[in-house]
Amino acid sequence: MKKLNEDGFTLIEMMIVLLIISVLLMIALPSMAKNLGVAKDIGCKATIDLVQGQVGAYEAEKGETLNNLDDLVDDYVDTVKCPNGKALELRNGKVVEAGS
Repeated sequence: MKKLNEDGFTLIEMMIVLLIISVLLMIALPSMAKNLGVAKDIGCKATIDLVQGQVGAYEAEKGETLNNLDDLVDDYVDTVKCPNGKALELRNGKVVEAGS
């Protein structure tokens, strides 16, 4: 009697493994997407605090009030942006997200 080769996986076993992996991904991905948004918001707040400190240092060093963030950056930088992609601007001496 010839013995069957049992070294590989059957199609059913592979389909069950793929089903389990897809269920785990469906559970994990929404949570990770939500956490990514929270991380970008926290990163934006940190960026605003950092740029606000640089504005203060610039004003203390130059002895003048800064009117535009473009004075802080080199020519190769278009705008100062948060990790969420929104540009930053200077309003009444405070660094804020553009459009807020």
